[in-house]
Amino acid sequence: MNFSQPDLTLHAPRSPRVQLGGYVTLPRMIDKCRATLASKNGEYHYNCPLDQRLLAFAGVDAEAFKAQVASGKGDGELLEWFSANAANKPADWQIEQWSRWYSARTVSDVETREYFNGLHKKYGEKREDIVNWFDLLDVDDYVSFGGKA
Repeated sequence: MNFSQPDLTLHAPRSPRVQLGGYVTLPRMIDKCRATLASKNGEYHYNCPLDQRLLAFAGVDAEAFKAQVASGKGDGELLEWFSANAANKPADWQIEQWSRWYSARTVSDVETREYFNGLHKKYGEKREDIVNWFDLLDVDDYVSFGGKA
């Protein structure tokens, strides 16, 4: 597997739970951005609402970050750039609290709840472990590449 140009038509990006610098979703966003640059993003989209929440929390511009990814930087270098260019400059404790909150985030409105429940039913309506967005994303990634829910 080429981690510098992941092929998301063959495998899922990293779980949204995986952290880099304490930020959940950052490694996933990097994977999607690298795959987009290589035109191998499949069903995954860089700068989707999931990514936009992270970028807004930190105060990082999506296109500026994409340019850094395009330059070939590794995860550690991207984290360094992300932290240095974060307009909001969150402290470590703020990153930790935001990541905890984001990891546990559930559905916020009726229309979205219907969408969430439809996917939950598709993956196994009796599964009590699918309660938040990260649970749903993880099972969706797994099932999308041949796993059985």
